[in-house]
Formats: sequence, structure tokens, C-alpha cells
Amino acid sequence: MMQKEISIVLPLRAGSSRVLEKNTRPFNSNGKSLFQHKLEQIVKLKEEVFEIIISTNDQKVINQVPDHYIDDKLKIIERPDYLCESTTKVQDLINHIEFITNGKAIFWIHATSPFIDTLDYLAALELYRKVTTEGSNDSVMSVNKIQQFIWDERKKEVINTNRLVNPWPNTQDLEPLYEVNHAFYINSRKNYREHNDRIGKNPALFVCEGLKKIDIDWQEDFITAQHLIQFYENDN
Repeated sequence: MMQKEISIVLPLRAGSSRVLEKNTRPFNSNGKSLFQHKLEQIVKLKEEVFEIIISTNDQKVINQVPDHYIDDKLKIIERPDYLCESTTKVQDLINHIEFITNGKAIFWIHATSPFIDTLDYLAALELYRKVTTEGSNDSVMSVNKIQQFIWDERKKEVINTNRLVNPWPNTQDLEPLYEVNHAFYINSRKNYREHNDRIGKNPALFVCEGLKKIDIDWQEDFITAQHLIQFYENDN
């Protein structure tokens, strides 16, 4: 599949209860919001994709899109409020995203991963192209690798090692587990329709490292990322 057959979707909603005005309040060192920070990264992908869609019910988000960004490729599609509630089922949003896009594949990106940048998205697109044409994977999702002792309180045991063989192996010898960090998903429209999901049955894992693992979900996450972004921007 050609990369230019891919639709990028950036979903944002108003009314975050855990981090007030998370997407639109000042975030980085020049006062731009988390949304504006992410949009600047994504518009650099215009020549690589079929379309970029901002799906939102937040007028503040809409007001923060520069007029010169909007063209045949970048569109704002207002999302119904019933799909923007804290109780909205992700499954309903998945069905909606499939409905509002036109590409053969959907690149679902979240603004809450500020340290995932344009180069990462290009690498993810290349991985998707490679695994779906040359390998057995049918989609891509971003993850954090976990190679620590994971305790299951229900089972009352460490679940990623055989403690009968070696109760405390070196952590590098543990079976790794992977946390879905929600930075992005890439999946074909065909899979959306057949599996009603934003991943397929055998996704390739795009492993994030360092600051790129950060997802802003709570006020403390926002404040931490806000301080770290200054050093990150200086390094880049």
C-alpha cells in the first residue's frame, strides 16, 4: 500500500475532567497548546498521506487551526457531542472514525503523546508499509516495552516468569510485556470493517523509548511533560 493512501485522524474532545482544557491551554515554551504542538508535527506529513482530519467538538480547537493549514488535504470535521462524552464507548468512536475517513488505511494519532514527533510518524508509516506488504502483520500500534516483574494480584503470582525454574531471574531475561500507550494506531479500512477495531488481528509493535513513552492522562502528566518539553525542544 502506498503511504499516500492513508488518512490521518486526530481526535480531540472538549470537556476533559482529569486535565482541564488539556488540548488547548498553553503547553510548550512558546505558549502553543498541546493540540497546536501536535498539529505542527502532523502537517509536515501532508505530502505522505491522502488526508488529515481533525475530529472535534471543541470550538477552541477549531479556533487554533491556522487558516492557511486548511485545504483539500487538511479538514476539520465536527464530531457529534454524543461521541465526546466521558462515557462514550471507544467502539462507537472507532465506527465513527471509519465513517469520516476516505483512505484505504487509517492513521489514528493522539495529541497526548507530545514527544512522538514527525520522524516517528514517518517511521511508523514505513513500518506499516513494510509489514503489510512483506510480512504477516496487518496493522501497527505504539507500545511501551515492560521488562520488570509483573505481579497479578488475582493470581497472587509474578506472571512473566516461571518461578519454579528461577524465582528471581535478571530482568533482561524476563519475558517482555507491552503496554499500549495510545500514541497512534495504523490499520486498514478493511480491518476496521471486518474486525470493528483500530488494530488488526496481528499488529506490529512500534516500541517507544524514553520520553516518547509519555502519555498525558492526568494533571501531573501535563505538568511533567510541560517542563520536559523545554529540554526536548532545545535538544532538537
